[in-house]
Amino acid sequence: MKELVKSIEEKMDLFKANAQAQVVKGNKAAGARARKLALELMKDLKEFRKVSVDEAKK
Repeated sequence: MKELVKSIEEKMDLFKANAQAQVVKGNKAAGARARKLALELMKDLKEFRKVSVDEAKK
């Protein structure tokens, strides 16, 4: 679970940087990267929820 949280944090940092580049500088490629990271984050967050619920049941 620690590795999953670390992965989420790293992707979130990359997402923020790319989203900022799109919004502030109008960088279209950064926008595409941010959208891709958003999809990956959704998957990771769903996995986190699943693992977290399993841990809580123990």
